[in-house]
Amino acid sequence: MRSLRNRLAFLFFAITLAAIGVLYLYIAPQLETRLRDEKVTQLRAAALQSVNDIERVAGSEQRADAVEAAVRRAGERANARVTLFRINTFGGEPRPESEPVADSSAPQERPDPTIAERIVIAQRVARSDRLDTGTQTLNDDPVAIAALPIRRDGQIGYVAVYSTPTTDVEGNVAVVRQQILIAGAIALALAVLAGWLVARALAQRVKRLEEAAEQVAAGDFSRPIPVDSDDELGQLARAFNDMQRQLAQLDRARKQFIATASHELRTPLFSLGGFVELLEDEELDEETRRRFLAQVRMQVERLRKLTVDLLDLSRLEAGSLELRPEPVDLSELASAVSSEFEPVLAQRDAHLEVRLTSRPVEALCDPVRVAQIMRILIDNALTHSPAGTDIVVSATRDDGYARLAVRDHGSGIERQALSQIFEPFYTTDDAQGSGLGLAIASELAERMHGRLGVESRPGRTVFTLELPA
Repeated sequence: MRSLRNRLAFLFFAITLAAIGVLYLYIAPQLETRLRDEKVTQLRAAALQSVNDIERVAGSEQRADAVEAAVRRAGERANARVTLFRINTFGGEPRPESEPVADSSAPQERPDPTIAERIVIAQRVARSDRLDTGTQTLNDDPVAIAALPIRRDGQIGYVAVYSTPTTDVEGNVAVVRQQILIAGAIALALAVLAGWLVARALAQRVKRLEEAAEQVAAGDFSRPIPVDSDDELGQLARAFNDMQRQLAQLDRARKQFIATASHELRTPLFSLGGFVELLEDEELDEETRRRFLAQVRMQVERLRKLTVDLLDLSRLEAGSLELRPEPVDLSELASAVSSEFEPVLAQRDAHLEVRLTSRPVEALCDPVRVAQIMRILIDNALTHSPAGTDIVVSATRDDGYARLAVRDHGSGIERQALSQIFEPFYTTDDAQGSGLGLAIASELAERMHGRLGVESRPGRTVFTLELPA
């Protein structure tokens, strides 16, 4: 039973067996009860219609053969056996005579063993003075009973006991039970076969998923699973293929990052080593020494930025980055962060314009992390914009959100890259850097219950940070 195939086949078998059990143990007895009740109802109606013939002759001056003829006619009309008992009163209690006045059945050579039981039924009706119906076993045979009192001169003079066998009901129900068992056996066989075939097909599809998962675990992302249906397993296969593509992209991005990081680390390290050797030269003039020191500072800054980005990404993925939200005026924050880029703007002959509203734009956020996002966005705009272009930073509030936007007039972002630029380690072919800045900015925005979006076309790219106001 550890196999999914066997479990599903057994489940089909169990469900079918349970359905057959309900039919056999519940529906069939209910059918038998309803058929018996229907037979009693029919006998009661027939007795009420045919008892008039007996009432006209019972207790009158008619001969005994006339009474017997009336009883026989009543039995024929009701399609039942009719036994007529005379009721006498002894000590104020009505009692039927031990022998019936007439019986619609043919005379028997030996005593009828059911007479005593019919007398009991007649006595019960005589005492209650009302119609009595139901089912009863007479001489081990099930019968339907309808007993009616017949009044003469204001008193109960006779009781007519109508009875008809219900063995046909039991026979019909027995046939139904037999058919249920035969059909159930066929259904069980078909259920087991169908369940095994369906389970086999499902197990094969699950096996494909298992093999694909093992290939992905081994680092092979080149074999997608064929999607052959739109059911749940088909949707799972489609989701698995999407995951496989994303893992392949991430794997390529990580490899690219390793190469980029190695280059980014190796270049400044080699540069630093070379500059240190040059600075050890005692005959080096002061101007050259200052130029070398400036290059050392630049390489150290590159190493610092890469190290900080890697540390931030690691803390974000580990969930250990602590945020300290507080009410912040984003207008003031945008102005402060923008002023930090004045030296870089002067070197690139660029201009940064800050557009603010007349009213404060407040949001509940971590000011340190929002400033970090702003630095990433402005630095990204400077990196991907030609020298001499303008950058616009704006702060607005609308629809319950505070928005910080950074717009540049560079070449724009390709459409197929828009869905990937916020992924870690992703960079375009001509991009500089490690590809961590925008991934860190997007994750920080989500941690503050905000969102970082982008719109881009040739000549205009806008990154927008939305935060709850």
